[in-house]
Amino acid sequence: MTTTSQAIRAYAEALPEGATLSAKELLHLGERAAVDQALSRLVKRGELLRVRRGLFALPVKTRFGERAPSASTVVESIASTTGERVSISGAAAANILGLSTQNPARQVFWTSGPSRHLKLGAQEVELKHVPSWQLRAPNSRAGHAFRALAYFGQSEARETLNKIKPSLNEEERSELFGLRANAPTWMAKELSALAVPSRAS
Repeated sequence: MTTTSQAIRAYAEALPEGATLSAKELLHLGERAAVDQALSRLVKRGELLRVRRGLFALPVKTRFGERAPSASTVVESIASTTGERVSISGAAAANILGLSTQNPARQVFWTSGPSRHLKLGAQEVELKHVPSWQLRAPNSRAGHAFRALAYFGQSEARETLNKIKPSLNEEERSELFGLRANAPTWMAKELSALAVPSRAS
């Protein structure tokens, strides 16, 4: 006879890497009290990770042993469940674009949802609420440039944009120029300079 713990484990193993699950999603496998107890047992045995209160994920098996799923896959899973928009943080975007060499110990993602902290094994992950305009084009280099500008702020905007421009191709510059509509006035003004080289080329 399959126990609730075994049923939950089998259900979790059928999910893609980084997918999260909660007790409410598992009520087809048992009564709430039994599900809660089974989740607690699975966490104690190391068969599930408690990402935050009420939210769990399956460790990833590799030939070197088990590891926590990547932060990005867990964050994407949470976003698909909640409907919030997420992106890498401005600091991470600056790092990708070569504007910063800092590698913070804690991974930070920007979100339209509430701020909260996640734990993936030994790794701390932060979801930080930001205005929705900062989350546009979450997966493109132009979007990363947009977030880097927001991160460095008005006082460093022109210098930052001058550093970013050489690393973007014409299509990416055009996309970045198009993101200015919902940006603050100071940022839109700096981005308007991108219209000049695109028209001249």
